[in-house]
Amino acid sequence: MRALSANLFAVLLMCALASVFYVWSALENRLERHKRGSSVPDGGSFHQGPSEDHSAKTFRALLAVPVAQRRNSAGRSKAQNLTNPSAFVGSRDYHVNRDDERSAQREGPVKLGYPVDDGIFWSNWLEDVLPVRFTEGYAEAWRSKARTSPVVKLEPGCGRISNQLATFADGTKACVRYGINADQVQGETLTYYLASLLGITNLPPLVLSQLNGDSAQWVAVRTRINNLQWSDRAVVSLTEWISNLTGVVTPAPLRQESSGLLPALRCFENKTTAELLELMQWSDLIVFDYLTANFDRLVSNLFSLQWDPHVMERDTNNLLKTPHGDLVFIDNEAGLVHGFRVLNMWEKYHHSVLSSVCVFRKRTMQRVAELHRRRDSRQRLLELYRDSEPLSQELGFLSDEHAAVLQDRIDQLYKHIMQCKEKYNQL
Repeated sequence: MRALSANLFAVLLMCALASVFYVWSALENRLERHKRGSSVPDGGSFHQGPSEDHSAKTFRALLAVPVAQRRNSAGRSKAQNLTNPSAFVGSRDYHVNRDDERSAQREGPVKLGYPVDDGIFWSNWLEDVLPVRFTEGYAEAWRSKARTSPVVKLEPGCGRISNQLATFADGTKACVRYGINADQVQGETLTYYLASLLGITNLPPLVLSQLNGDSAQWVAVRTRINNLQWSDRAVVSLTEWISNLTGVVTPAPLRQESSGLLPALRCFENKTTAELLELMQWSDLIVFDYLTANFDRLVSNLFSLQWDPHVMERDTNNLLKTPHGDLVFIDNEAGLVHGFRVLNMWEKYHHSVLSSVCVFRKRTMQRVAELHRRRDSRQRLLELYRDSEPLSQELGFLSDEHAAVLQDRIDQLYKHIMQCKEKYNQL
């Protein structure tokens, strides 16, 4: 009886702490949104790239466990039209400024046919309307500039105090993630390169930098760095600050009262092209967050339904949208490293969210199928990371255990896709 009482007390204490964290985070959220909507000197308004700190809302403080010791390390399936090796090396170098050219096509009712091809894939005509948000060429140019541009100002504005909004000498901005621990910077960085590997282009460009108060990049803010008590030689991430972004509410097909995003006519009735394009990006987001085990977005909302039945009606954590309707996936620090470390606590929610989707982008699924067939996700991710990031050795890579978890999630995702294909291929 004493053991039962003790267990009951522990459960009640956990619920009470979670409720306190949730209420506090809601107040912080309102304050941060008020700040983000404030006027800027040129008379306009702005929205930050990485948003406010949602760690309380997703109870990262409650769920944190000791960091595991990390190791720094260096026959065809029946996929049918999913496997296409040439898709792996295809170019993403579209023109971002084609937004104005295509924006008119996004408005109004659908006129070009059914939005799903081959049972479970978004139609080619929808893919043609949605340009790449951050092209490969754009991201490479931004990273090259950000590695050497002097930082002239550091100020709050990227969530928790350990992160700072940096202003470069040319007036452009970036969010600097110092990280409470190495998990956060490493998770954010490796998640970015996994997105590149999958051809998902909704993440702002990211680059690493090593703090050094005597270097040309950081000398102008040396006093600020000292006041923040940032360690010299620490590796931080710089992510491009994207202006003029707004929040995103979970679409109706993905809410708890709906049957999911399925290749059924009722899911697409009376949808405009713009609404279909947003749903298409959501399907990529759900696939991506499943692979990285990122609980700090839709999964945390699903968890919060226990005490907040209206959470899905408010803006989704760490997800913003451009005026043209392109989704921007921000603050991905919970992915891969930390997400894998606490996977047992969140896996049932990850599975529930993935199970709600049976419509996918063909390009993304081709790459997932290739990674499943070749079983070389660790090697490909490591090669891309090392080739793209000079500081990769200093920050480190996934442990062997976590690399195996990533490959397993790729395999489970592929299995889910095949089940969807078998069920809906005749539609």
